[in-house]
Amino acid sequence: MSKTKIILGLFDDPDDMMRGIDNLQKNSIPIYDIYTPMPIHGIEDKMGVKDSRLGYAAFCFGCLGATVIFSMIYYMLVHDWPMNVGGKPSFAIPNFVPFTFEWTILFTAFGMTITFFAATHLFPGRAPRVMDLRATDDRFVIAIDAKGNIPHEDITNLLKQAGAVEVKHNERKYVSYE
Repeated sequence: MSKTKIILGLFDDPDDMMRGIDNLQKNSIPIYDIYTPMPIHGIEDKMGVKDSRLGYAAFCFGCLGATVIFSMIYYMLVHDWPMNVGGKPSFAIPNFVPFTFEWTILFTAFGMTITFFAATHLFPGRAPRVMDLRATDDRFVIAIDAKGNIPHEDITNLLKQAGAVEVKHNERKYVSYE
C-alpha cells in the first residue's frame, strides 16, 4: 500500500485548473480541496459548495443580544430601581432602543467571530495547515485524496492533460512552517 495521502496538481492558470476540475469530476475522482491565491468566480458551484448558514447564526445571536439587554434594562429601570424623571413612565420603550440596538450588534459580532472560528477550526495559536506554500502566492492547487481505489498514475495523467505544471505526491497531508 502506498504511503501517499494527497496528490497535488499545481497550475499556473485558473482556466487550466478549472479544466482539471472538470477532468477529475468526469472520471469520478473526488477532490479533497482547492487552494487559490485569489477568488475565482464559479468555483463554489463547480465544487458543489453549499451556501453558508452563518446568516442564521447571526440572526440568532442578534435576537439573543436584543433579548438580554431589553430584559436587563427592563428589570433595572422598572423593577429594581424605578425613577420618576420629569414625570415620564418607567417603561418607556423609545429610551430602550439605542441600548438594544447596540447590544444586538455587539452580540452578533462576537457570536459570529466565535462561530466562524469554531466552524473552520481556526483557533488562535493553531499552526497553519497548508498543502503547498505556493498556493497562497502564485499557484492554483487541486488536492486529491489518494486513499481511494483509483491508481495514482491515472490521476497524475488527468492533471497533466489539464495543464498542471507540477504534480506532487505528498506523504503528509499538510506542510508545516517549521
